[in-house]
Amino acid sequence: MALGDSTRLAIVKVLAERPRAVGELAAELPVSRPAVSQHLKVLKDAGLVTERTAGTRRIYRLNPAGVAALRDQLETFWNRALANYADAVDDAEEIP
Repeated sequence: MALGDSTRLAIVKVLAERPRAVGELAAELPVSRPAVSQHLKVLKDAGLVTERTAGTRRIYRLNPAGVAALRDQLETFWNRALANYADAVDDAEEIP
């Protein structure tokens, strides 16, 4: 659900390039800094983003463990979909 929002997906795409502060993210997106912060909270709660403090700024980056877990879930979903499709094709071929 965390990536179901287009702004959060855009944030993930930007963070895939390199870590950024909230202000940098807001400058690249058509939303305000407070809105970016709210979206980052959702991504952080989902385990997709981590933060570190650098002086007065918080620098956000993708969480490799969270992204790996997401990839595993997508791969599982994709493999099940392909297996179900193969079963449907096999069933259709058996029908006279």
